[in-house]
Amino acid sequence: MTLPLTPQLTLGPLFYHWPAAKMRDFYFRIADEAPVSCVYLGEVVCSKREPFFAPHVQEVCERLEKAGKQVVLSSLAMMTLPRELEALKDKAASGLWVEANDVAAVQLLKDKPFIVGPFINVMNEGAMDALTAQGAVRIVFASELNGKALAVLAAHAPQIEKEVQIFGRQPLAVSMRCYHARANGRDKDHCRRACAEDPDGLEVQSLIGQPLYAVNGTQTLSFGSVLLLEEAQAMAAQGITHFRLAPQDMDMVATARLFRDFLDGQTEAAFVQESLHALNPSLSFINGFYAGREGMAGLGNRE
Repeated sequence: MTLPLTPQLTLGPLFYHWPAAKMRDFYFRIADEAPVSCVYLGEVVCSKREPFFAPHVQEVCERLEKAGKQVVLSSLAMMTLPRELEALKDKAASGLWVEANDVAAVQLLKDKPFIVGPFINVMNEGAMDALTAQGAVRIVFASELNGKALAVLAAHAPQIEKEVQIFGRQPLAVSMRCYHARANGRDKDHCRRACAEDPDGLEVQSLIGQPLYAVNGTQTLSFGSVLLLEEAQAMAAQGITHFRLAPQDMDMVATARLFRDFLDGQTEAAFVQESLHALNPSLSFINGFYAGREGMAGLGNRE
């Protein structure tokens, strides 16, 4: 594998349950206008959502590939049903790379090129070696890793690609229980797609009103959006090859352009932060995990 000479910008899978037409148009615009080299496509949180977007998957893949973007099919973060395993088999047979977000997916994809997603915790060199031996060609590191650990892992196994999320709400956990359904007085089997009511997740506050998390179906996300700018420059020098933007309900084309210009040395970090806040005034920026602190550190607009 020939590793990229300049940092690559990727768009991670959409965590939220948007209307199918909105998702289709979102990805069409990403294909036509966003300066990202790779787009992760697929349901990660809840397989009950998949049928709604399924009629558009083929045309979205074709549009993205025609625009010169690599398409990666993401797996569920927790597979529990036979139909979910069959869906993964279809993805594996598509000819596209698959992002494995569950160890069960790694078992199925063994000996084929695949990407290890951030829901599989790769915390040390031994885990990297074990996954590489099974066919992993890129590893997307979990949000909780700090900068020192990432530097060590970036220097290890230089033949494989390494990816870190530098923008967007950070995925923290996935549960068997659906918080979104419960918050709306429903159970998981009769959720009536409660998660669709919150296109950027449902805010969760502490007892004193402090925003802590965002709930998205069975998924827990950080409330704040990670923002790693100068940190991304350091990681690129250390060997991180790909930087991920997590889709939010905002202008992601403009967001991608800001990060691409920054990675190319055409803008300053302060300009990117100010511009992101102008695009979405509700954003609060965090970088706690990278700094080796509590993940929500930096909550609010960093000065």
